[in-house]
Amino acid sequence: MPGSCDVVVVGGGQAGLAAGYYLRRAGLEYVILDAQSQPGGAWRHGWDSLRLFSPAPYSPLPGWGMPGQDGEEFPSAGHVVDYLRAYEQRYDLAVRRPVRVQEVRPAGERLAVQTDAGTWSARYVISATGTWQCPYVPDVPGREEFLGRQVHTVQYASPQEFRGQRVVIVGGGNSGAQILADVSRVAEVTWVTRRRPRFMPDDVDGRVLFDVAARKASGAAGGGVSDLGDIVMVPSVVDARERGVLHAREMFTRLSAHGVCWADGTEQPCDAVIWCTGFRPDLAHLAPLLPGWRQGTAPTDGTRSVDEPRLYLLGYGDWTGSASATLVGAGRTAKATVADISAQLAG
Repeated sequence: MPGSCDVVVVGGGQAGLAAGYYLRRAGLEYVILDAQSQPGGAWRHGWDSLRLFSPAPYSPLPGWGMPGQDGEEFPSAGHVVDYLRAYEQRYDLAVRRPVRVQEVRPAGERLAVQTDAGTWSARYVISATGTWQCPYVPDVPGREEFLGRQVHTVQYASPQEFRGQRVVIVGGGNSGAQILADVSRVAEVTWVTRRRPRFMPDDVDGRVLFDVAARKASGAAGGGVSDLGDIVMVPSVVDARERGVLHAREMFTRLSAHGVCWADGTEQPCDAVIWCTGFRPDLAHLAPLLPGWRQGTAPTDGTRSVDEPRLYLLGYGDWTGSASATLVGAGRTAKATVADISAQLAG
């Protein structure tokens, strides 16, 4: 039942669970409110071939490492879901679901967390809702005219639904490259990006990325993860390169009823467009606290909101901590967040 506590965590995915681990260790009264009906966060909705960028031992939440997956060096999304479910149970985290948070607003010296199950009162709120619920599709001319199928990464499940079709894949990040590798096995694929794709060296995977991110977070000299490139060469992407399909061309200028139009005026027919164009942070529930927020980032000092010092933002991307949208990165930023809240309460 709704009540009063020190901290309400909004979101029960990897970042929310990491926060719960440290809140429990700190002895604070807390609750994690998760809108989904089952554990697993956004990993429950990943496409069939989705894999982690690194082996299981390099993808832990705090306190308990991820077990390996039989026959898989890079664990599947389903394996991650199983791990998150077991993690919740292992630490008896105070998760309430399904509870959808509608609004967080000031209420005197506390914050009121209004949900579809009642209103909680908290001294601090940690928002860890991620980005999966807010897919971004650019406003390309002609998008409403196109008669073929359009899907975003969030709706993509398997290449079989595109078998034998002509497919344009938009986006130069990891999801674009991985879905290209998937779909190119069964369809005629054109990959388009706004800038030339930047592939990481073959020997760089999540282990290296996490080490680089950790050094950067500690203030050590040297470049960050972005200096290595944008696309991790997981086995499926390496295979696409070996098949000769890992080539991108410039972004088209518009969509027509039956295809895409290039800058030189030519038109290429296609049956479907897959938008691998990223996400925006899911922060609509924080509108009363973040007056300047407009579907983008919100100003923070570490993970603490600049606009509302009783609010912390966890796991949304590098602007809330280096590699904070990864499993191991979520743990690092959650530790610092809970330490700061504990210090505020003690002070």
